Amino acid sequence: MAKLSLNMDEYLPLRDVVFHALRRAILTGEIKPGERLMEIHLAQELGVSRTPVREAIHKLEQEGLVSMIPRRGAQVAQISEKGLKDVLEVRRALDAFCAELACERMTAESAEALEQAYIDFEKATETKDATIIAKADVSFHEIIINSTGNERLITTMNNLAEQMYRYRFEYIKDESQHKVLIAEHKVLMDAILSKDVERARNAAMVHIDNQQQSILSQISI
Repeated sequence: MAKLSLNMDEYLPLRDVVFHALRRAILTGEIKPGERLMEIHLAQELGVSRTPVREAIHKLEQEGLVSMIPRRGAQVAQISEKGLKDVLEVRRALDAFCAELACERMTAESAEALEQAYIDFEKATETKDATIIAKADVSFHEIIINSTGNERLITTMNNLAEQMYRYRFEYIKDESQHKVLIAEHKVLMDAILSKDVERARNAAMVHIDNQQQSILSQISI
């Protein structure tokens, strides 16, 4: 298991701090699917009692990131085809809607930021570091989402992005897809900057469809 650490926040209960640490490790793949979560070991590593660890694990189970296995206890849930399709089905529709609104509402400042984010993502792929690439990918899409100016939509997308991060990470780890991702970002960006709503919506949906196809091929191996 990867070395875990807590990002202490004086405003959060300890159970929530532990929850966020474990959740982040699962979503980024630091703790692998199928890996057991042993309360005693985690409590010792994080320097806390077993109670906040137990509460965090229960909350992770409610989110579907942890499964309770008879006679084995808690383990990180496998990445399933059903879970992937459920998340991406919602993301596909909302990404298309965000692209549509971005065509209408993106400011000149945001447009400039989007172009820079595209360049930054392309450079990130050269590092071959999935964590760096994933961060650059998130930054690119966040500019589009934030440019909608719809606070409810932005909040929903941020929550969904966290659930999707695990699947996004699997996709980004596949280096054969990096050129495809760069090309798809370019099409999406150009469509939004030219205010071509139909092309932007289509580009957003194709982007998600390709991710789903790629990840499904990986988890079915």
